[in-house]
Amino acid sequence: MPPLNAAPRYSAAQRRLHWLMFLLVALAYLCIELRGSFERGSWPRATVVQSHYWIGLAVLALALPRLLLRLRRGAPPITPPLPAWQAWPSRAVHGALYAFLLAQPLLGLLTAWTDGKSVLVPFTARVVPALVAPDPAWAARLEDLHGSLGSAFYWVIGLHVLASLYHHAIRGDDTLRRMR
Repeated sequence: MPPLNAAPRYSAAQRRLHWLMFLLVALAYLCIELRGSFERGSWPRATVVQSHYWIGLAVLALALPRLLLRLRRGAPPITPPLPAWQAWPSRAVHGALYAFLLAQPLLGLLTAWTDGKSVLVPFTARVVPALVAPDPAWAARLEDLHGSLGSAFYWVIGLHVLASLYHHAIRGDDTLRRMR
């Protein structure tokens, strides 16, 4: 069945989710980078770490509706169409980005729980109940994986941005305009 989206742009919901998730991912990265600016055990450090957790969970909460919307609505065709040697890397990068939006927050949450850290409900003293028991060995492995994946995705996100600029400025197609 062909995608429902035959318009020259992504649907308004797809565009809003794309840019909202861009903002949330950027804020999650910013929070975790700011963590090192504050002394261990300090209130500002705890605030940026908790913010990182909750922003990550917001990304996770939006990732599934975004993925379902993409599967339902599809993507508008690129004009002029991409050559095959550009189409498959495009699909691979987009698939990797969706996998990242799902896996990274789950890894972060599992890391916090296995490390015995509390994930607080914002602006309260309530804690989200851990679904796994603390396990320092697993926590270390998961933290390494979460950090490595986060570092790798700086590059994937950068590639996504550069590709969109290439399509707009050099190839002259409507790839970037479809998301405006």
